[in-house]
Amino acid sequence: MESRYDHANEPVGRPLGRVWTVPRGLCEDLRHEPTARCYNRRVPTPSETSPTRSERRRIGAEIWIVLGLSLGQSALYAIVNIVARLTADTALRDQSASLNVSRSERPYLDLTYQLLGIAFALVPVALALYLLSARGRSAVRAIGLDGARPLRDTGWGFALAAAIGIPGLAFYALGRAVGITVEVQASALGAEWWTVPVLLLAALKNGLLEEVVAVGYLFERTRDLGWNRLKFIVASSLLRGSYHLYQGIGPFIGNVVMGVVFSWWYTSRWGKHRVMPLVIAHTLLDVVAFVGYALVPPEWRAALGIV
Repeated sequence: MESRYDHANEPVGRPLGRVWTVPRGLCEDLRHEPTARCYNRRVPTPSETSPTRSERRRIGAEIWIVLGLSLGQSALYAIVNIVARLTADTALRDQSASLNVSRSERPYLDLTYQLLGIAFALVPVALALYLLSARGRSAVRAIGLDGARPLRDTGWGFALAAAIGIPGLAFYALGRAVGITVEVQASALGAEWWTVPVLLLAALKNGLLEEVVAVGYLFERTRDLGWNRLKFIVASSLLRGSYHLYQGIGPFIGNVVMGVVFSWWYTSRWGKHRVMPLVIAHTLLDVVAFVGYALVPPEWRAALGIV
């Protein structure tokens, strides 16, 4: 896409039969291309990368199926939920939403339910990776979910978490003050020996599900449809914001901004189409929210305006 064409939509490089030669400096940008070859690897001609009408329909159907089984389904429920909240007699600021709720009064049965919920929530991630792997290359490597760059990925993960988390706390407080954000209880689990481990797993689950599907998978498939970078960023960001609508208008706006930052970074020269830093950042944000909420004494939370 942008790595293969200039602003006049002319291909960069020169044709050599059915193979395009490209400047050496573009090889790094072309690594994410499914059929790109740098150095001794093949680079497709523009005509080879345009999907047919039937292929576009199939890709579109696949996207809707994956989203319908995961974040798209959550988005629809969240839209219905915010409509119900806004039409209720109780003001939005006086309503609440609970995350990581207990599912049984019996501790070990509750633990079983929690683990099953986390495991089945990751099935759409496996499905997305499986569908991407049909291209003949590792889907994990294609979206940068591997451990090829642990130090760099971890560093960017912490940086992105700080860039989103610190302003996010201030924005949540502002939303509560102006009445566009409900009261969010980050953990409603009991004080069991397994509470913190389950919350850590829940944070990792959220990071994998949201970043793999809403960023890595969606980018690969919308690129197959010929979408440009801006269109992908808008779609990914609105999707991220929509499934947080159950928390109020404030979290919707905040998560759209987070989506813009994450999807822009992913497609930038710094992100290099690696989703692992986003997974790390998202997991860190949720760990602080979930575990921090569970460990902070209730009187401290009350003093901070977090119930």
